[in-house]
Amino acid sequence: MPHAPARGFDLTDVESLLRTKKNDLTRLKGDGDFRSPECIELLKQSDVVVTNPPFSLFREFVAQLMEYKKKFVIIGNVNAVTYKEIFPFIKENKIWLGESISSGDRKFRVPDCYPLDAAGCGIDENGYRFIQVKGVRWFTNIQTKTSKRLEELTLYKRYTPAGFPKYDNYDAIEVSKVAEIPMDYDGVMGVPVTFLDKYNPAQFDILGSNRGIDQDPDGVYGRGSFLNGKETFKRLFIRRIKK
Repeated sequence: MPHAPARGFDLTDVESLLRTKKNDLTRLKGDGDFRSPECIELLKQSDVVVTNPPFSLFREFVAQLMEYKKKFVIIGNVNAVTYKEIFPFIKENKIWLGESISSGDRKFRVPDCYPLDAAGCGIDENGYRFIQVKGVRWFTNIQTKTSKRLEELTLYKRYTPAGFPKYDNYDAIEVSKVAEIPMDYDGVMGVPVTFLDKYNPAQFDILGSNRGIDQDPDGVYGRGSFLNGKETFKRLFIRRIKK
């Protein structure tokens, strides 16, 4: 008989496993701090880490995952790509942005005791309390067969000096929208960090960032980028790979 087609593994499967106690949860003796010896021992036994780490400890959490050479899918703020502790991993293609989240805010369910005193908080139609968090992304080092990293970004815009001014302090042009990366410019370009949602390492090289310290080997970048004396927002410096 032919085999049944394979299907995805979802939260229904997780619920079933927990109900049948085939995968009992490990009860912690300590406070659950990921840096504690108890949690590190559990980390060593894991194959894949999937979680929403505290954003304030994102650097430490990623450093620990990389130290123990773990595969992971974790949630973080998109601006973390320019952290000096994170950017080298992005540049070297050891970490990239995952699937399913590419723009907008995301809702996160919180306990009933959580105060809803910030903008974007609320209670949904099922009575669950939630907060909305801006600019979140999946960070991962797991390559999927359908990943956008395997698709080339379609380029249509042509370069003109007037349309793409050069920075005051870098020999690079400003590209304020990822969709407008010029198809015929071979030099260095500054693009928004959301470029990573479309990034294909076979199409572009990431050279540096305009934020942070020591984010490129030559010390060229990392000092802020300026146009007509005004500093731009966070930018990644990229260059098209010549075919």
